[in-house]
Amino acid sequence: MKRLPYPHLHLPFLDQRRRRRVRRLLLGGVALLALATVASWLALLVTPAQSVSTAGQTIQVGAAQPTLALSGPGELDLFGQSMPTVLQFNGLIRPKLELTHISLDNQLAQFVQVSASKHNATGDLSSVLVNGWEHYFAWQTLIAGAFAVVLLLAVAGVRRYPHRTTIKIVAFGTMAAVAINVGFVVAFAAGAPGTLRRVHSLEDLVGSSPVGAAPKPVGASLPGVQAVVLGDSTAAGLGNPLVKNPSALDRACGRSGDAYAADLAAVNGWNVLNLACSGATVADGILGAQTLSTAIAAPQFGVLEQASHASVVIVSIGANDLQWQAMAAMCAMGPSCDDQATGAMFQANLATFTQNYFQLLHDLAALPAHPHVLINEYFKPFGANVSCLASEGITAAKSDILLSRLATLNQVLADGAKTFSFSTVQPDFTGHELCTGQPFVQGLHDSAPMHPNTAGELAIALADQQALSKLAATQAVMAESTGSQ
Repeated sequence: MKRLPYPHLHLPFLDQRRRRRVRRLLLGGVALLALATVASWLALLVTPAQSVSTAGQTIQVGAAQPTLALSGPGELDLFGQSMPTVLQFNGLIRPKLELTHISLDNQLAQFVQVSASKHNATGDLSSVLVNGWEHYFAWQTLIAGAFAVVLLLAVAGVRRYPHRTTIKIVAFGTMAAVAINVGFVVAFAAGAPGTLRRVHSLEDLVGSSPVGAAPKPVGASLPGVQAVVLGDSTAAGLGNPLVKNPSALDRACGRSGDAYAADLAAVNGWNVLNLACSGATVADGILGAQTLSTAIAAPQFGVLEQASHASVVIVSIGANDLQWQAMAAMCAMGPSCDDQATGAMFQANLATFTQNYFQLLHDLAALPAHPHVLINEYFKPFGANVSCLASEGITAAKSDILLSRLATLNQVLADGAKTFSFSTVQPDFTGHELCTGQPFVQGLHDSAPMHPNTAGELAIALADQQALSKLAATQAVMAESTGSQ
């Protein structure tokens, strides 16, 4: 082997150059990995969820924020409320799914609840979810590449690289960042498709509701009923004069002759069946029996099923599910309304209600007659002036907290109705809240505090009537359009 002349001059120089190159390559690799990580993370933040549909069911498929856990549930957005999926996924990156539209009839019921056969049309649901997941990451990879270009251009500008060098760095760096992003997806999100292929119904994502399926029909057939009201004390008209010749159940439920059901019956000449009962929740009152002090009320939905010719169903529910009265009382007695205890109670009750509400909406959509369904949101009992409530412990700050929680409930009601293509109604009590000259709300010393009085029930009826008129007008236009074709 031929020895190099002057080794004491050349070999140290070559070793130093190699070390510099290795150091430069290592630093460049670390910088590129950091850049790719930032680009991938930013892409996860901004990549829009992909909308997928099958047999009338529409779901948004995206990715939840990565966690440090190697496995766990995905994220389900149900009526604006985030909750974990029933299914468990492997990987740091797991699906985020949002139900946006459900069109249910007798043929499509299997997509919402597990049927006896899971291996026919329901296979389409798992397929579209997997496709949505794959399309999401195709877009995420493209967006990660775009972020990499922006970041590389910024680095080149700071370092003032020549134009040709900038082009080379951006081209090579973007390809490398995209490759690294694909590696991240394979390493941290590849387990999701296998789990999504196990989804045979929406129940596999939402879980079984604690209230169970719809009750069986209760009582005798009611062919002459044209509209049915389901709900709680707001719909019952609690605190207002009772119906004429009240039964023991009417008394126990506080059903009033001035409830909005009676107003709608008078305006339209309908036979309106008011099944609402004070204290009712979805589980205990609507889909299940309700035990009262002097009677037991059959499930309201079971009685509704006997009114097979009813063309309208109006629902007012949710306040008791969230223990609204207890929450308002705790708010009035405490120094504030936003403490951790009441906040945690509200969120826990809201999560349970959301799941039960999904079951109720599903059962309403599956009614054979497909009546028009109106979901009544709750009115605002407080306005800007709450001075008359100061002696009871209600301040402006406290009323704001209570109203914000009521708004959250109303948003869940509205989002759920929209998902199932039902209508929502928001009664407007503006200018007629508590502490105004002509309130639509019973005072704190009346028989049913914070419930609508006779005028408030009429205001709710007018809002419902307006919604029904819009539905009738829309139907007329559609019928005319169909006839002209």
